[in-house]
Amino acid sequence: MTGKDEYYNRAKQEGYRARSAYKLIQLDEAAGLIGPDDAVLDLGAAPGGWLQVARERTDGPVVGVDRQRIDPIDGVETIRGDVTEEGTKTAIRERLRGGDGESGDRGDHDESGDAPGADRPVDVVLSDMAPNMTGEYSVDHARSVHLARQAFEVALDLLAPGGDLAVKVFDGRDLDDLREEIEREFEYVRTISPDASRDASSEVYLVGKSRLTAPVREGEEIEVEIEDVGSEGDGVAKVEGFTLFVPGGEEGERLVVEVEEVKERFGFARRIT
Repeated sequence: MTGKDEYYNRAKQEGYRARSAYKLIQLDEAAGLIGPDDAVLDLGAAPGGWLQVARERTDGPVVGVDRQRIDPIDGVETIRGDVTEEGTKTAIRERLRGGDGESGDRGDHDESGDAPGADRPVDVVLSDMAPNMTGEYSVDHARSVHLARQAFEVALDLLAPGGDLAVKVFDGRDLDDLREEIEREFEYVRTISPDASRDASSEVYLVGKSRLTAPVREGEEIEVEIEDVGSEGDGVAKVEGFTLFVPGGEEGERLVVEVEEVKERFGFARRIT
């Protein structure tokens, strides 16, 4: 029996619904995905192994979405629906408000009643979604990229500033393009292959850390005014309240700059003119 075959037996012994639970455990250990109070959204969550792990690792709300019914898990909200539909996103927001504290399947994104409490964004979006396999690798790869991109788009809609994303995708020719798209929206991206993935699997996980909500992106050229000079001697410009540091910039100058690096709360740019 190989080490990876052992995950099946471990799942049975430790009460997880699927061996894939260990993939999330390993992703969390490698990338620090789930904090103690995080709101977690799991896309394609059936049968619920990732939901079990998330529930163990946060005291915040945990919501799972799948087209299939998910058997109830204590302390977890589930939604049966399509994550690409706006009604499902509305149901997710309702569950994150806290609702009446019940768990379990609430049907096809029903809209019954307003849950108490204020809206809160999601801190972590997870997706272990995989396509129905055709056996033709190029087709299966393309479909996995499509699913990963759907999860990414949900994350852009619901994820909090500084939040994290982890999505499964099969390795292949379109992986780099998808990674570049995710890199534009997160402080950095890692490609992780958990030990719990099967030997024959080509799956990898793209993990986006710290969702950016800055009004600028790396490589963008913009005109700015230097409003101040920071303690390190860099010029300080503001773009819709977002701080850009410009080496060599002097107070009162108007410059065209190229954005070189974007962090959650500030960025760096070089002067062009």
